[in-house]
Amino acid sequence: MTFELLQAPARQASTLKETAHRPWPLPPGSWIMGQTWEDLLFAHWRVDAAALGELIPAGLEVQQHDGSAWLGVTPFVLNNFRLRGMLPLPIVSSFPEINVRTYVSAEGKPGIWFFSLDTSSRGAVEAARRLYKLPYFHARMAVEHRAGRVDYSSTRRESPRPFVFTGSYAATGEATIAEPETLEYFLTERYCLYSADESGLHRAEIHHPPWPLRPAEAELELNTMPPDGLELQSEPLFHLGGRQDVVIWPLERFSRPQERLG
Repeated sequence: MTFELLQAPARQASTLKETAHRPWPLPPGSWIMGQTWEDLLFAHWRVDAAALGELIPAGLEVQQHDGSAWLGVTPFVLNNFRLRGMLPLPIVSSFPEINVRTYVSAEGKPGIWFFSLDTSSRGAVEAARRLYKLPYFHARMAVEHRAGRVDYSSTRRESPRPFVFTGSYAATGEATIAEPETLEYFLTERYCLYSADESGLHRAEIHHPPWPLRPAEAELELNTMPPDGLELQSEPLFHLGGRQDVVIWPLERFSRPQERLG
C-alpha cells in the first residue's frame, strides 16, 4: 500500500505525455487534482433524448449516437486521491463511488453531465459540492472481490427515495482501445465534465490515457439509481475499464444563467 501511494503521483503526472488521442489540446494552466480509478463498470442503457433534455440545463446539448441518447451508471473505486504537489494519504484517499451520467456538448466540447455521484467519503461529498458544483451524496457502500468478480453495493443515506445499486460484475474478454466513431468510444472517451448552479454553466477539463475496455457481464440485483422521469429503453451494455490514472483541472464558468438550469 505504501509503495502504491508513493508511485501514484508520478503515474498520474505521466499521463500528460500521451495526448494524441484527445479530441482537443490539453487546457492551459495547471491541473489541480490526481485520482486513480479501478474496478470501473460502464453500464449503459438507451433513453429517450427528449425526456433526457428536460433534465439537463439549458445551454447543454444532449448527444446521441446512431439516433439514441444514453444513460450510464458507473460504479468504481477511487484510489490515490490527492491535490497536486501532495502525496495521497492512507485510508482517506481511497473510497468507492458510483455515478449516474449522460453525454452532452457545449461550445463544441463533448463531455459528461452527472445526475448524481454517490460516495462513502463525507469529505469528498463536501469538497466536490463546493469546488465542482456537483450533486454528490453520502452513501453506505461496500466493494468485495470474489473469484474474479467485483461485488458492489451502494445505498444513499438520508434520501427521500431509495437510491440503491447492488450487483456483481466481471470481465469476459481481452482489453481493447475503442476506435473513434464507435459506440464504445462515444460512451467512454470524455475529457471534460459539466455542472451548473445559479451563476451559470461550468466546465472542468479532464485528462487520462485511452480507456482499455474489456467486454463484461453483470448481474444487477437492484438498480434504482437513474433519475425520476427516465425510462431505460434497452438491455444494458456492459464494459469493464482497466485502471485509469487521471488528472483534473479547476472548474471554470463559461456561461451565464439561462431560462432553465436543471
